[in-house]
Amino acid sequence: MAELPAIAVVGAGLIGQRHVDLVSRGARLAAIVDPDPSARVLAARHDAVWFADLEDYLAGSRPDGVILATPNQVHVAQGLSCVRAGIPVLVEKPIANDVDSATALVEEAEAAGVAVLVGHHRRHNPLVAAAKAVIEAGRLGEIVAATAEFWLYKPDDYFAPDWRRAPGAGPVFINLIHDIDLMRHFCGNVEFVQAMESRSVRGFEVEDTMAVLLRFANGALATVSVSDTISAPWSWEFTSGENPVYPKVTTSCYKIGGTHGALSVPDMVLWRHEGARSWWQPIASETIGFETAEPLMRQLADFVAVIRDGARPLVSGREGLESLRVVEAIKTAAASGETVALGAAHG
Repeated sequence: MAELPAIAVVGAGLIGQRHVDLVSRGARLAAIVDPDPSARVLAARHDAVWFADLEDYLAGSRPDGVILATPNQVHVAQGLSCVRAGIPVLVEKPIANDVDSATALVEEAEAAGVAVLVGHHRRHNPLVAAAKAVIEAGRLGEIVAATAEFWLYKPDDYFAPDWRRAPGAGPVFINLIHDIDLMRHFCGNVEFVQAMESRSVRGFEVEDTMAVLLRFANGALATVSVSDTISAPWSWEFTSGENPVYPKVTTSCYKIGGTHGALSVPDMVLWRHEGARSWWQPIASETIGFETAEPLMRQLADFVAVIRDGARPLVSGREGLESLRVVEAIKTAAASGETVALGAAHG
């Protein structure tokens, strides 16, 4: 068996520490890069080298891969440093703060032939793969419509840091980008966006509630509702059981409907008429089974396959860029009150 690749983790915050643990179990931890003194202690605990700065580290070292778990504002600069060194890089979502800078990173990486992956880890969840398989097998027929909800309540102390009350830190960029990425994964690329937003509950600069209408390239429509001011269980966090810090509720937060059937996710209930398709005919349900696995560990395995075997990543830089394009269009549509056309996607 080939030796596992050596991967450096840049950023030792909450998600960075999770990546450190995963890399220690599923690859080889080459280094931890973070200026905070606690990162040096963490590196020593894992018998890895420590650097305060990525450029200093890359000046004298060449890991097989790099994971960027740093603030969104530095993703592009750090990603470009890795690309120019010829090192595959996994960037935590979102790939960047804006489409223009994300495009610069993706295009330079593609021209150089260096892999860039984006940490939309939900796509690595086996239940997502099971839902995708149902759709691709044609069991829903032609996709007509979808709904997605992100409804939960963030407590007041969540907003204690000033940046969480400022534009760019609301549930659209922080949370909804995950749901948009899965809607694209299930239904295809988005061509048109309409949206309305509200700040009426908290009155902060940033939105607390938004309603979104999407039109996909295949003609399907989706309605998406997001709010972090509703006491409710209808969010991926509550329904998927993916993260044990959230209570588990057996219900759905997505519904995908087609001409032959409909699927709710993540409870994975498939509905189809038993005979002729008609509202006068009985309709029956079945629960789709799937294996359980840790999505972040599967994401790491995907990265290892990209590094070692040149495999095509499940979530490429181009895919991360396309999901960011939709989220940016949603904000533009809400601010302007107009329909925003995204045009043809590139990947």
